[in-house]
Amino acid sequence: MSESSVLWEEIVQPGATWSHVLKRGTALRITDVEGGANAGAIFYNFECPTERYNMPDTLKAQHIARLTEGFVLYSDMGRILCSLTRDTVGWHDPLAGCSNRAMVAARYGEARYQDFRNDCHKNARDSFLVELGKWGLGPRDLIANVNFFSRVDVAEDGSMSFHAGNSQPGAYVDLRAEMNVLTLVNTCQHPLDPNPKYDPKPVHLSIRRVPPAGPDDPCRLSRPENGRGFTLTERYFL
Repeated sequence: MSESSVLWEEIVQPGATWSHVLKRGTALRITDVEGGANAGAIFYNFECPTERYNMPDTLKAQHIARLTEGFVLYSDMGRILCSLTRDTVGWHDPLAGCSNRAMVAARYGEARYQDFRNDCHKNARDSFLVELGKWGLGPRDLIANVNFFSRVDVAEDGSMSFHAGNSQPGAYVDLRAEMNVLTLVNTCQHPLDPNPKYDPKPVHLSIRRVPPAGPDDPCRLSRPENGRGFTLTERYFL
């Protein structure tokens, strides 16, 4: 991404939440500034938020249990919300969900805003709900999230383990919007991160204009199902 093509950029501070309507024809780059970040993200069709990211369909349609370059994020209507067009990490977790208040308190101790102000301990679930409220959405609209920069390995018995050191400083992933996508990003720690210290990391966000997916687009061709997903998405905008 050249500097001249960047329309907007911002740092999301540790433990913070951000939202934006990512327009069709633009791409969001999320960069791990320090290494070891976790960027939880959820996605909705901005025009009709009852259509939103669907984790089971995303995984089963593409026969995957991780996300990386060449894969897409499906909505529950079979359309494609975003495509992962560039990725220097190689593994992003779509399975483990996000932290909640009880989990953070048990792992890191209580640190309320009334006592610690901006150094208070935040959790991803409550932070997502606060951000969703700004768009007229609430608890019934909260969905499974993607954890960018984090890797979770699944054993044969179904147990999941956090893979430390998955993302290095400067690593990034590009998300091309295939619809007008309400996007929420939260930087709280991964729920399976074994670090006993409350230590969320910042991420850098930047947005640029990009051309639409052509007939030879790698994300379109990576799975036969994706070709049909792109066709459904393009018909939506006719």
